[in-house]
Amino acid sequence: MIYFKLPFDERLLSADEKNIKNAVNFYSYNGSEHISFHGNIVEVNSEEFAHTSITNEGLIKDPTNTAAETKEEYCQTLREVIEVIKENNLPKIVYSRRKIFTDFNTINYKTSFKNLCESYPNAFRYLFNDGENAWMGAFSELLGKFNKSTHQFETMALAGTLPVSEEWSEKEIEEQKPVTTYIQDILKNYSDNVNQSETYDHISGNIKHLRTDFKTIIKPEDLDKLIQDLHPTPAVCGIPKDFCNENIRKYEKFPREFYAGYIKIETEESILYFVNLRCARLYKDAVHIFVGGGITAQSNPEKEWTETELKSEAILKNLVIS
Repeated sequence: MIYFKLPFDERLLSADEKNIKNAVNFYSYNGSEHISFHGNIVEVNSEEFAHTSITNEGLIKDPTNTAAETKEEYCQTLREVIEVIKENNLPKIVYSRRKIFTDFNTINYKTSFKNLCESYPNAFRYLFNDGENAWMGAFSELLGKFNKSTHQFETMALAGTLPVSEEWSEKEIEEQKPVTTYIQDILKNYSDNVNQSETYDHISGNIKHLRTDFKTIIKPEDLDKLIQDLHPTPAVCGIPKDFCNENIRKYEKFPREFYAGYIKIETEESILYFVNLRCARLYKDAVHIFVGGGITAQSNPEKEWTETELKSEAILKNLVIS
């Protein structure tokens, strides 16, 4: 079962499972896991959906038996990560954690998903359960959009996070720059003409990011290789990619699973790729919310903790609990 909505599109969509075509694909962060929903993409009858019940009762129990990282543990690890950044003169490393929520009897996921869709109209929003894995999320970072007719490819550099009311500091501005450079350098391998926008504010619910857009024309046969080159971007990993991935494995307390991986959706006109952020794995007795942030030499562990708490609200505030 999968339900999803595309950015700025309030049609409720699903995969009809009537053929073997891969309609929607979820790829884990490290590429070792892959979930496909087969068939054609179809619009769901709103009346039918209104009579559908989706709660935590139909999900598997949390098998992990682990406790979430405390604030003290998180800040201590972050101090170690900042030392690695300083010693190696790195632009940034992205460090993530899980927030584990268990304070509930029943969660109405159908209504929670509806709330999520209303809160983030500019995001790719989804809810799925394949029997073993159940996830929900909403995020608007575009890893790639390929137009099948014109061969135009679009992507974005999205980094830096603040509450909407706050002003950007040097930390966030410096965090976004290497993401922009990284994407520009990769696209130049596939095209001689890359259009880059000015950097501007991207609003996502109660927080904002710095965003730069890119457009170019590529060969259709290069699309898969380009996506592999882009993922993981510095916005979810850091620079240089291999070194940062090595330290992510070393310092993070949990595997990322599908968090910070990507989602591929193929329509008649386009092939879309979204980064899977602001997401949670759903269990019968727990919700694992994945949150992270770009860490630089200027990062303050306490402030980074507050930022991840703010990000977790994207899921938590929309849950309908009893």
